[in-house]
Amino acid sequence: MASMRDIKRRKGSIQSTQQITKAMKLVSTVKLQKAKIHAEQANPFFNYMYRTVTSMLAKSGNMNHPYLKKNDSEKKAIVVITSNRGLAGGYNSNIVKLITGGDLKKEDLELYTIGNKGREALERRGYEIKNSYPEVIEAPEYADAAAICKEVLEAYQQGEIGEIYLAYTHFKNTVVHEPTLMKLLPVSFDDEELTAEDETNILMNYEPTEEEALDMIIPKYVTSLFYGALVEAVASENGARMQAMDSATSNAEDMISDLTLKYNRARQSSITQELTEIIAGAEAIS
Repeated sequence: MASMRDIKRRKGSIQSTQQITKAMKLVSTVKLQKAKIHAEQANPFFNYMYRTVTSMLAKSGNMNHPYLKKNDSEKKAIVVITSNRGLAGGYNSNIVKLITGGDLKKEDLELYTIGNKGREALERRGYEIKNSYPEVIEAPEYADAAAICKEVLEAYQQGEIGEIYLAYTHFKNTVVHEPTLMKLLPVSFDDEELTAEDETNILMNYEPTEEEALDMIIPKYVTSLFYGALVEAVASENGARMQAMDSATSNAEDMISDLTLKYNRARQSSITQELTEIIAGAEAIS
């Protein structure tokens, strides 16, 4: 059985840790409130942007445009959004598992990582990191998303990559965050959009030309999805960290209660032993 000194020392250590987890929970809660409002305000725009562009392209027929046709490259680019810090439960590891546990072959992937945790984990597993942007996740801006979009689209146009994906954590609500892998280019259509095209049998008209319109629309479409994912990822990160710190604080409380009980038992045992020794000594003298 551990001594009273050891129990007291361990209890003090856990209490110090509990104070830290409480503080981190409060900080994450405040950050979550701001990020949640931002995500909820921005989410409808990015959802409608995705639906509108995919629906528009589904009704455009077969167009020969560099952004829409599949080139010969087998390489796939994935923009991976994680955090720069840990202590967020399974937030970062779930995104890593989304890539490592899927059907995508490691040798075919080129990763553009936003956040150090994802980059470090994927580098250890031997994945190719094409570029890294750890500072972007700290305070996402539309201009940052546009810069990343420009770099990835240039590689796509030049035939260096054949597909573009986005891996991020979708913010559903405060407690539900879903790791998501979304294919951005070439654009794929669901059954509903293709059925709608067959029923109307009306093709989309572009003015002035298809090329000029798509040169402007597709970069804005990809940039909007990048930025929307960044906003949702920040909210998901703070929500995950708040839950993790709340769980850690509760676990620390349980451990402190258990150690308090052990300390009281050890103290009672020590007092009983001392009384027994005093009584035995008194009887020996008499």
